[in-house]
Amino acid sequence: MFENLCTLPLSADLFAQAVHPTEPLLGVGLSSGHVQCFRLPSADRSGEDDADISVLSDGKGTIDTVWRTRRHKGSCRTLAFSNDGSALYSAGTDYLLKHFSPTTGQVASKIAIPSTKSIPDSPSLLHVLSPQTLLLACDSGALHLLDLRDGALATSKPQQTHFPHDDFVSSITPLPPSNESTSGYSKQWISTGGTTLAVTDLRRGVLVRSDDQEDELLCTAFIEGMGPKKNRENGVMAVGTGTGVLTLWDKGAWDDQQDRVVVDPGKGGGESLDCIVQIPGGIARGKKVVVGVGDGSLRIVDLVKREVESALRHDDIEAVVSLGFDCQGRMISGGGQTVKIWEESPLRGEATDDSDSDQSDDADDSDDDSDDDSDEVDNKANGSKAKRRSSKESDDSDSDSDNKRAGRSKKKRRKGKANIDLGPHGAHGVLRFKGLD
Repeated sequence: MFENLCTLPLSADLFAQAVHPTEPLLGVGLSSGHVQCFRLPSADRSGEDDADISVLSDGKGTIDTVWRTRRHKGSCRTLAFSNDGSALYSAGTDYLLKHFSPTTGQVASKIAIPSTKSIPDSPSLLHVLSPQTLLLACDSGALHLLDLRDGALATSKPQQTHFPHDDFVSSITPLPPSNESTSGYSKQWISTGGTTLAVTDLRRGVLVRSDDQEDELLCTAFIEGMGPKKNRENGVMAVGTGTGVLTLWDKGAWDDQQDRVVVDPGKGGGESLDCIVQIPGGIARGKKVVVGVGDGSLRIVDLVKREVESALRHDDIEAVVSLGFDCQGRMISGGGQTVKIWEESPLRGEATDDSDSDQSDDADDSDDDSDDDSDEVDNKANGSKAKRRSSKESDDSDSDSDNKRAGRSKKKRRKGKANIDLGPHGAHGVLRFKGLD
């Protein structure tokens, strides 16, 4: 389904990755504290004759570094673009949260990461919920809601702080806004941490926490258009676990999982499923997701059929820690010290077209051959009919002559039989000889 267009080497291990919502921009956060922004080549090159060829695989497209800087003294733990892509946020182990321009890298504002204890708290995840709210999760399990109404980080004091899990928050996925929503932005989100899943509301706090799953929950993706038989449009949450199993949860039934798909089988549990992203509908038919596995592979899972469709390879050793699709439908995977860009493979469609044309050509040729063969068959048939007629006539003449000969022989036989004197048992008895009575 996908082919690798290029591999982008990095100067240090990748800790975070963010994709711009409307432009081909890619931001990466590294273990060295550096934050770097790349501009991917545009796929729209209608002015060139070979516009249908991949801009990366044809050797003419280049990935440019827009800017690079050491944003944090420790490592950069997480990155997130704003909803419109006008701002980029990063948080690091130096306990600072920074807001800067994605095009220039210039810092607009920064704050210290809030802490609920006497010791500083390291960040684990950032997510921009709306233009007014930024979610910041920390290693202590705290989930802070920061105000962005002024367009900048004004104060370190959060609006609210929740503790949905006993362990650090490993993933945040917003639920679709309700039909009554006037802003169009979600006010509820799903989070995973440790072995539980939780639903949190912007105003009411933590609503539901699931049962202990006895398995670490690492990543989430909400899939619309799936659900129970009586409510197909309800939606399903796909959750990756630490033992290679993808669990499925019906929206509204958050107590426990409803189904599971074994992505990486293995004795005692497979490799961890560290990240997940849904394949856009314009690329894949049905409901499919790509899962980043701890062994460096990518697994494409068909959620309707509940099976792994195919596998790709990002790295032979390092785990895949981040996945995403850019505004032009290219998949971007990150892990170790490399970022790979993938594009939908056109070979499958071309192969089917070629095979169809070849089959049609073969069919035409077979039709022509069959016409020629039919003419030959007709000629042979006419010739065979003539031969049959002549053979019949010769057979008739031969049969007439044979009948005449048979009649003459029968007459001779009859004349001969009349002189034979048979015994008392007739033709099956002993012949009678004169003088032996």
